[in-house]
Amino acid sequence: MSPYPHLLAPLDLGHVVLPNRVLMGSMHTNLEETRDWNRVAEFYAARARGGVALMVTGGMAPNREGGVFPGAAGLFGADDVANHRVVTKRVHDAGGRIAMQVLHAGRYAYCKDCVAPSPIKSPISPFPPNELDEAGIEKQIADIATSAARAREAGYDGVEVMGSEGYLLNEFLVTHTNKRTDRWGGSYENRMRFPLEVVRRVREVVGEDFILIYRISLLDLVPEGSTFDEVVTLARAVEAAGASILNTGIGWHEARVPTIATSVPRAGFAWVTRKLMGKVGIPVIASNRINTPEVGESVLAEGCADMVSMARPFLADPEFVTKAAQGRAEEIAPCIACNQACLDHTFSGKISTCLINPRACHETELTYDPAPVPRRIAVVGAGPAGLMAALVAARRGHGVTLFEKAARLGGQLNMARMIPGKEEFEGLVAWFETMVAKAGIDLRLCAEASVSDLKGFDEVIVATGVTPRDPEIPGQDRANVLSYVDVLAKGAEVGKRVAVVGAGGIGFDVAEFLVQGGDSPTLHPEEWRAEWGVADPETRRGGVAAPQPEPPARQVTLLQRKPEKPGRRLGKTTGWIHRAALQMKGVKMLGGANYERIDENGLHVTFGPSRENPTLVEADTVVLCTGQESVRGLADALAREGIEAHVIGGADVAAELDAKRAIDQGARLAARL
Repeated sequence: MSPYPHLLAPLDLGHVVLPNRVLMGSMHTNLEETRDWNRVAEFYAARARGGVALMVTGGMAPNREGGVFPGAAGLFGADDVANHRVVTKRVHDAGGRIAMQVLHAGRYAYCKDCVAPSPIKSPISPFPPNELDEAGIEKQIADIATSAARAREAGYDGVEVMGSEGYLLNEFLVTHTNKRTDRWGGSYENRMRFPLEVVRRVREVVGEDFILIYRISLLDLVPEGSTFDEVVTLARAVEAAGASILNTGIGWHEARVPTIATSVPRAGFAWVTRKLMGKVGIPVIASNRINTPEVGESVLAEGCADMVSMARPFLADPEFVTKAAQGRAEEIAPCIACNQACLDHTFSGKISTCLINPRACHETELTYDPAPVPRRIAVVGAGPAGLMAALVAARRGHGVTLFEKAARLGGQLNMARMIPGKEEFEGLVAWFETMVAKAGIDLRLCAEASVSDLKGFDEVIVATGVTPRDPEIPGQDRANVLSYVDVLAKGAEVGKRVAVVGAGGIGFDVAEFLVQGGDSPTLHPEEWRAEWGVADPETRRGGVAAPQPEPPARQVTLLQRKPEKPGRRLGKTTGWIHRAALQMKGVKMLGGANYERIDENGLHVTFGPSRENPTLVEADTVVLCTGQESVRGLADALAREGIEAHVIGGADVAAELDAKRAIDQGARLAARL
């Protein structure tokens, strides 16, 4: 019997039967913009070989004004069609199916030529859009249809029309962005005219034997968003216009509610998709934070959807479906929804990849080929850098011995998993444990390697990590002063009033840990929805309500030396979430602080270069989160003995708890040894 009978059941679309219920959702990776079509093709082919039923590309612009950014990829002519044929042929040769997403960014397009139903500027773009006239509307519809026709010509199995997330089609639907009084605005019948005409025209040009997915916004999460009755009306009309499948979109990009970050509960929006089940006769797809076969199976078994969409999990592991079908789910590299290497890269104009899988989007240049001559390799430190180096080296056929002075592997990942909202890190540590055991690595826990232990190995990799930096604050040796290690790793008792010194990623994590009191709304979906103001769209238009956070477990003040807004340097797509979460808990954040001394009353600070405004931050406990220093003692000792070692991760560069850089560095080193 199948371990996941619902997830792995076929789905009949009439002209084609999909082999399972797993869609690889659209992700913009910036790969198409490289114009390296072999690289693009290999990225998708790897996922096709991994067994996914259907993939959707990143959004392809139907015209220049509709591109998410200047130079965004699209199918603008014969050359583009020929290039995309390289991709579709490789996918089909691998036994897969692929649809192209047609995405018109509307007012989210980052250019002065952006267009929208009304000239209302987005809060996340500096460019006010140009209001479309009748001829302009016809041009956008025609361009989208032409793009879909070119997708068929290029060999795609279908298209996904992007109608959610606050892009152009979605902008026509809601009064938040559509203030028109002509036949394209006003009543809901008029407001939905544009997306319906798009679907009709696309179906007309692609024919009946072609998959047409419509990405429908079920929960806008913005003021003046759609009611659920309007969503159902649109869904039925889109079905009648020719859609094959409805895919779920949750939240506009400008919404102040997290929708895919790690702090969002798993399958946190499947309840909304379930409300649409039975209202239409075509399959409905659930999306957002579905990251394991068990979660996907549960969503389907509970009748929340006909199919599940997983995007980033296929960055983490292209063999997701194959491993699930073979009963090897514990070997699936987990998506921890950190955004650090995927969305943060995308919105910074970089090639996307994955913190856990550095080969994602780099399949053609980062390869793990068998080693010509197997060697004996010692890896010291089982944090993220050492673990990845050990796994890649073992995969290539080297004999690996992994030394770790602690009783459990994982290094500083074991502190990350203690933070409310970062429970996914527990699964990451468990995955590393599984893979180390299956790789046949000689793991030596509670073993602090010495120079003598490492003699005789062909290669030595030092990944000894970091230690907290000494901030040299007078009074820091007092009993009321703790380090972040004391709090997160040792479970030290913390008072009710806390000063957190240092507002980098660790400081924010510690503050989150302290105000939540160890409990996590991520594990309690109803509490999480109340905290962020997510409501039932049947009762609140757009699903927006006033946030109702639980009272904080402690009174926390977060301070930093830098004279800037605390949290400014956090992740590009998640920093706002961490700042908002602490603000909801009443955390006071202070920048430009000089730490003068600590006494029994708390932390004494002044501000600015001239040390003005002396202030006492009253605190029962002061927690030091003042950065890290590399632990290089072993590396230096090896050098004195003439033993050459490769130093990676925090031992190489101490930069917060940078697992992304550490894992990438470990993988790339082991790939070339």
